[in-house]
Amino acid sequence: MRDCIVIGAGAAGLSAGLTLARARRTTWIVDAGRPSNLPAAVIGGLLGHDGRPPAEYYAAARAELAAYPAAELTGGEVSRAVRQEDGTYAVTLADGRRETARTLLLAPGMDYRYPPVSGLAERWGGDVFHCPFCHGWEMRDRPAAVLATGAVGVHGALNLRAYTDDITLLTNGTELSGAERDQLATGGVKVDERPVAAVDGPGARLSAVHFTDGAGLDVKALLVKAFLYQRSSLARDLGATVTMLPEHLGVEAIVVDAMFRTGVPGLFAAGDAATSVPPSMAAAVASGYLAGAGAAVLAAAGY
Repeated sequence: MRDCIVIGAGAAGLSAGLTLARARRTTWIVDAGRPSNLPAAVIGGLLGHDGRPPAEYYAAARAELAAYPAAELTGGEVSRAVRQEDGTYAVTLADGRRETARTLLLAPGMDYRYPPVSGLAERWGGDVFHCPFCHGWEMRDRPAAVLATGAVGVHGALNLRAYTDDITLLTNGTELSGAERDQLATGGVKVDERPVAAVDGPGARLSAVHFTDGAGLDVKALLVKAFLYQRSSLARDLGATVTMLPEHLGVEAIVVDAMFRTGVPGLFAAGDAATSVPPSMAAAVASGYLAGAGAAVLAAAGY
């Protein structure tokens, strides 16, 4: 019987694991190996790691965790997690391995979904991105565009003006209101309402957006509104509440309190899967620390 099982070894899961291990709480961390930000060239805005490649960050974090005997990190896919009659948790992997713990912490990351435009996936995390705070600095002073609709698109385009003077809002066939047009014109943002067919460029770089009418627009950076969804049914299966946050966030989040407790006894959640703020590495690390600390304290009550 361990003190905690952590599902996911992204920024939140590793942060939680380190916090628990330093508290000398026996912790099993299971990771399927799909960090959401791995395609990104660099990490933006994480103090002490600004500009560092994500793969390098994760390698260093795993090395730090390995120094603590209380933590074990295992690669694998979780097939089942249940809360048992005595209040403890049992987790089973696809290969049949089964472990139990007093507490369970969900940090599985999320599925990022964006418009089905040809060429986006190949450039995702580089010249095509979803967070200006994470990637805007690297895209500064380039001709840029925002692919989003409604108030979210207007807000995104005006926010991106801090990084470049040449920006176009692409509404992808959706019409703006007169008030929205006036707001964008005042902010120096151009508008193109034609449906988008594809993006392309040399290799994984971005050089143009193509419309369904055959015309193109020279663009070197593209901010895209993405929506984040739970990767599995684990949270719901365990009785946690999952809700879709407002459109400007667009996150299907596990509902947690300030210490990242789900409301199910002994069940915590952290990272993008439980965020109520714009997703970022910095927010994930902080949430993992708080959830790990909460799990450590709760596990101690079992002795």
